[in-house]
Amino acid sequence: MPNHLPTDPERLGRELDWNLLRTFMMVVQEGSITNAALRLCLTQPAVSLALKRLEQRLGRRLIERGGGKFELTDAGRSIYREVRDIYGSITRFGSLVSGTREEMSGHVRLLMISRVQTRYLDQAMQEFHQMHPQVTFRVEVMATADVHVGLQQKMGSLGICLMRSPVPGLEAEVLVRQTYRLYCGAPHPLFARPGLRIADLRQENFVSFVSDQIDGMLSPLALFRAREGFAGRVIASSSNLDEVRRMIVCGLGIGPLPEHIAAADVAAGLLRELPPADGVAPVDIFVAWNPAARATQAEIAFRRHLLSKIEHIPIPERLPG
Repeated sequence: MPNHLPTDPERLGRELDWNLLRTFMMVVQEGSITNAALRLCLTQPAVSLALKRLEQRLGRRLIERGGGKFELTDAGRSIYREVRDIYGSITRFGSLVSGTREEMSGHVRLLMISRVQTRYLDQAMQEFHQMHPQVTFRVEVMATADVHVGLQQKMGSLGICLMRSPVPGLEAEVLVRQTYRLYCGAPHPLFARPGLRIADLRQENFVSFVSDQIDGMLSPLALFRAREGFAGRVIASSSNLDEVRRMIVCGLGIGPLPEHIAAADVAAGLLRELPPADGVAPVDIFVAWNPAARATQAEIAFRRHLLSKIEHIPIPERLPG
């Protein structure tokens, strides 16, 4: 057998059969070809042939054998140490894979009403994206009634919306509790009037939401107007919070807005907060889902992550700020 190594180590690395190396390692560990054959469930001639092929491929005799002699050469000892280390690394593959999480991919479709401001949703999206950067999001803004229909018809698996009462087929959890207050814009006659009381508001025209009816999603606002005897007309309405805000800022009438949404306009002098001091009503925003919908793995994981942000927080403390 030639006593030289192949001249192309890179080619050797590409073409060398791992099974030959493993067979050689077993022969060394068992101390004989016969015992190695038994351990590998092979015939003795097959093991002898594998050892011969490896020695030919490496250009070195690895084991001195024959006449009762079985002894590793210097080359054999070097190769054995390397093969033993490689085998140890390979046998750890299973534990390495089990200790890592398979990269999640997929799509999350979120149906939600406009201007939902809550740190719980923001934190959940930020953290989920960092954990699963391959997951994509699609957020569709629509009226609450459309969110309900979309979830019921399984157009989406997760919604953020209002709920006046339980919706058939849907499960829900309070995500955030908003406080609605009354406001008027700078052009409105009440904006500069000092010492306002709630009685001063009762004849004023109102700007509100399309769902602001006794049986609507924002019925607490309608109940407040009825309870306080507000006699002004609803002069403008919209299902979109930004448009309701716009019409109040423009002075069309007084109207309700979530306190945290109006805060910047109050600070900028565009809106004035009106009585009563404790606000009109609390209004809850819900996370809703259809348990019968065929949600993706990503959608299920995101819903669980979002709900985990609020599960230990009492509902009265689930505030927008």
